[in-house]
Amino acid sequence: MTTPIRIALVTGATRGIGLETVRQLAASGVRTLLAGRDLGRASAAASALEAEGLPVEAIALDVTDEASIAEAVRTVQSRHGRLDILVNNAGILADDPALKPSQQTLQAWRTTFDTNLFGLVAVTNAFLPLLHASDSARIVNVSSVLGSISEHLNPKSFIYDFKIPAYNVSKTAVNAWTVQLAHELKGSRIKVNTIHPGYVRTDMNRSGDQQNGELEVADGARTSVRLALVGDDGPNGGFFYMDDELPW
Repeated sequence: MTTPIRIALVTGATRGIGLETVRQLAASGVRTLLAGRDLGRASAAASALEAEGLPVEAIALDVTDEASIAEAVRTVQSRHGRLDILVNNAGILADDPALKPSQQTLQAWRTTFDTNLFGLVAVTNAFLPLLHASDSARIVNVSSVLGSISEHLNPKSFIYDFKIPAYNVSKTAVNAWTVQLAHELKGSRIKVNTIHPGYVRTDMNRSGDQQNGELEVADGARTSVRLALVGDDGPNGGFFYMDDELPW
């Protein structure tokens, strides 16, 4: 009896770490849905990977739009009847780095939380029935070490002086949400974890013409992929970077 191919969905996947996460999951044999707000861009990215022989398909999904989320769930239900892996990768950074924490606009906070937290929660909740239909499902929430409260309080930490509050606190909230959901799902066939991708050279880490970062995009996707493919003896409710567990 052959084992059914696993089905994954990656949000915010038309470029950067999300796109590379799709590539690596598909290369491991997982049929991967490349989700993006713009179906045209998602289709173009998926077609490029399909041309490499990878099992990828495009899907429209705006994590800040309830109707878009509901339509994506219906699409996955009709195409596959279940979801084995959900990688919540979509995220934005709206802080002005030139401003102090107390000077950031309330709109920057709202915009950040709409995508980084509320969108993530909405997508997860909407797909939970399809994840429960899987024999062994995984949820990976892409967070950041910048969400670690203990590291922000540690003068020896490299993030101690890196205060972009709306983004940082949104990732702290993602970590807290992961713990809450992991508690609900303990004893189920679903595992949920949160990850730090590393300081990756992506557009989010660009300052003008300079692209900052220490890691290539391929390295930035590895932790998400590792937790997406973890076995039934793997962790639930943890915060990871590569093979290391990070402090909350």
